[in-house]
Amino acid sequence: VTLDEAGIADCLAGRTILVTGAGGSIGSELCRQVARFGPARMVLYELSEFNLYTIEQDLSERFPALELVRLIGDVKDVGHLRRVFARWRPQVVFHAAAFKHVPLMEEDHNAWAALRNNTFGTYNAALAAAEAGAERFVLISTDKAVNPTNVMGATKRAAELVVSAMAVGYRGTRFMAVRFGNVLGSSGS
Repeated sequence: VTLDEAGIADCLAGRTILVTGAGGSIGSELCRQVARFGPARMVLYELSEFNLYTIEQDLSERFPALELVRLIGDVKDVGHLRRVFARWRPQVVFHAAAFKHVPLMEEDHNAWAALRNNTFGTYNAALAAAEAGAERFVLISTDKAVNPTNVMGATKRAAELVVSAMAVGYRGTRFMAVRFGNVLGSSGS
């Protein structure tokens, strides 16, 4: 894959970037890649204290000049998201927070958790981004959202529909989604 490095740098360099799920297997790698392009600040939003600590330590070592804001937070808490976005005013948001373990999400008592986190959490994060005037909001989705046959895929497809609806209702923010396939070495995939 040939990347448009100059175009990516134009979007990220010198800006405030917020990543939800920053400590997850995909979110943490996304943080590492984004950091290479010299953002002014990275806001790491993560539910797991250990995962947040781990990515913060890694980024601090690799990119010592990069300002990091480390926040424990849950995308299901729209009030907290609104306060975070209002305080830090990210220009670019990568929304990677998700429950993604397919068999685990199929269990009856986990299906509702997947819907709340993957779909409603996307709505909350997208709404907070739009209200705060973010330039771009990128949903990290999955190939399992194509004609979904499982709860995880269905909740991520619904999240994509949320992002599409937000693009119509909030024209000041560019909303987009990317679909990842199975990622070698990622947890729960």
